[in-house]
Amino acid sequence: MNTDYKVGDLIYDANIYDGLNTFLSDLQFYKKWLPKNKDAKILELCCGTGRLTIPIAQDGYNICGVDYTPSMLEQAETKASKAGLEINFIEADIRTLNLQEKFDLIFIPFNSIHHLYKNEDLFKAFNTVRNHLKDGGLFLLDCFNPNIQYVVEAEKEQKEIAAYTTADGREVLIKQTIRYENKTQINRIEWHYFINGQFHSVQNLDMRLFFPQELDSYLKWAGFSTIHKFGGFQEEVFEDKSEKQIYVLKLLTKTELLTELQF
Repeated sequence: MNTDYKVGDLIYDANIYDGLNTFLSDLQFYKKWLPKNKDAKILELCCGTGRLTIPIAQDGYNICGVDYTPSMLEQAETKASKAGLEINFIEADIRTLNLQEKFDLIFIPFNSIHHLYKNEDLFKAFNTVRNHLKDGGLFLLDCFNPNIQYVVEAEKEQKEIAAYTTADGREVLIKQTIRYENKTQINRIEWHYFINGQFHSVQNLDMRLFFPQELDSYLKWAGFSTIHKFGGFQEEVFEDKSEKQIYVLKLLTKTELLTELQF
C-alpha cells in the first residue's frame, strides 16, 4: 500500500491556486466569529495566499498568517503590499509551530486538516492550537463531511472539475480521478492538468477523510469543547447530508476535560 501521501507542487503554484479558488463564501462566517475588539490577536493556520487573511486585516484586525508553502506566502505578501497592509506571514509547519504568544481566535479554514494524514499529525496540529489559544478564546475549523456515495461514483470515471484562466495568462483545465483507501481513510485524488491546451502533468491531492463522530471525539480528546457544529457557512444545522463540518470550539478546563473523558 502506497503511503506517500502528498499535494502536488503545481496545485500550490500561487497563480494556479488563486485562479481556482476565487470564492469567498466562507469569509462572512469567519468574520462573524471574530472578537468585537479590534485589538484582539487573530491567527490563521494554513493561510495560503491570504484569501481570508487580507480581507480580515482590511477590517482592522491584527491577524497573523501561517503556511508551509513559500510560493503561497510570497503571493500573500505581494497581495497584502498592494492593499497597503502589513501582515505577519510566517513559513512554518503547523504541527511544530511555536510562536511564544497567545491569540484570541485561531482558525484553520478551507478543508486544510484533510492534509494531516495520520492521527499523530492531527493531534500535533491541535496541540499547536491549544498552546497558542488564550483562555476564553475561540478555535474555528472547517472540513468536508465524507460522502461515500460521491466517492464511489467518482471512482468510476475521470471528470472535468475546472477550467479557467490564471492571472498570468495560462488556460488551465483540470480533470479528476479518485481512488479511496478504506484502511487509511485517504482519498487518493489525482488532478490531471492541461495548460494552454496541452497535457501538463498529474498532481496528487490526497485527502484524509474524517467521519463526524470520529472528529468530534478527536477534538474532545485534544482538549476542546464544541460550542457549535454547523453543516454549512450559513450556519445550517449539521445533518446527514451536510457537505461540511464546521466547528466553533473553546478550550476545556482541566476539570471539564477530566469529566468529558470519563464518558
